[in-house]
Amino acid sequence: MAAVVRSGPVRVLVPASSANLGPGFDSLGLALAVYDELIAMATDDEGVLVEVAGEGAKNLPRDERHLVVQAMNLAFEHMGVRPTGFVLRCRNAIPQGRGLGSSAAAIVGGMVLARAMVEGADFSDADLLRAATAMESHPDNLAAALHGGFTVAWVGDEEGAGAVRLAPHPDVQAVLALPENEVPTTKARAALPDAVAYADASFNLARSALLVHALTNDPTLLWEATSDRLHQRARADVYPDAVTLTDALREARIPAAISGAGPAVLVLTADPGDLDRVAGIAERLDSWTVRAIPISAHGALERPVEV
Repeated sequence: MAAVVRSGPVRVLVPASSANLGPGFDSLGLALAVYDELIAMATDDEGVLVEVAGEGAKNLPRDERHLVVQAMNLAFEHMGVRPTGFVLRCRNAIPQGRGLGSSAAAIVGGMVLARAMVEGADFSDADLLRAATAMESHPDNLAAALHGGFTVAWVGDEEGAGAVRLAPHPDVQAVLALPENEVPTTKARAALPDAVAYADASFNLARSALLVHALTNDPTLLWEATSDRLHQRARADVYPDAVTLTDALREARIPAAISGAGPAVLVLTADPGDLDRVAGIAERLDSWTVRAIPISAHGALERPVEV
C-alpha cells in the first residue's frame, strides 16, 4: 500500500521528560505526566499555519521555523510523502527552558504527529528515534518522550540511536522543584569541560548502573544512585540556585539531581513524606514551586480529536 496523506485532523499527546537523573548523562531519561497537545490537519493550500497556546505562546515562531513543524517536515521526508500544506495547533503545558524536555517533546511529538497524518507509512519507532536524534544529537529526553517510563538510550557508530524502556518501581514518584528563571540548553552544555577525571568517570559509571537497579527494583538505593560528579558541579555557575537546592536536599538524604540541563531540580523517591520535606527546604531558599508529578507510563501517542 502506497503511503497517502490522511484527511481530517489528528491529535498527539507527548510527555515532558527529565534526563540524566544524576549520573546518567545523555543516556537515562524518565517520562513525566505533563503533556503538550499537538493537533494537525492537512490542507490543499500551500504553506503552514501555526497556533500556539500555553507555554511559549509569546515567543515561539508561527511558521516553518517552529520546532514541531521542522520535525514534521523531516518525518514527511523520511516517509516520502508530504501534504500540500497543513495547520498545526500546539497547546503547551511543558515548562520551557527548565530541563524538562520541551524541545524533545516538540521533536518527537511532531514526528509522531506527521506519522499519524500518513496512512501506509513505513516509519517505525526505531526510525523515528534515529531521525529525531539527528535534530537534537543526544537521545535521552527523546527516548523518554517517545517510549514513556524509564529509558536507557545510546548512539551507535553505525546504527545510530537506540533505546530500551524499563518499568519504574511502582512506589517511586517524581517531585519537581521548578524555578522562575530559564536556562537555555546550549548555555548549560557550553559550560561542560572537554575532559573529565578518570575517577569521576568511574564514579558515574557505577552510579548509572546502580540507578537502573534502584529505579526499577530497590528504591532504597536512590540516594546513592542519583549521585553525580560529571556535569552538575561543572555547570554550577549556570544555575547556582539549583545547585544550592540540590545540595541542601542531598544533605537531608533526599535523592535529588538537576533535571536535564536545569535549572529544575528532580527528586526520585519512594517516601511519601519527601514531598513535604522538599517543599520545606525549597521554601527557605525562595522562588521555587514544588509539586509531585506522576511518571508517565506512555510516550507520545495519537489520541482521538476532541470535538
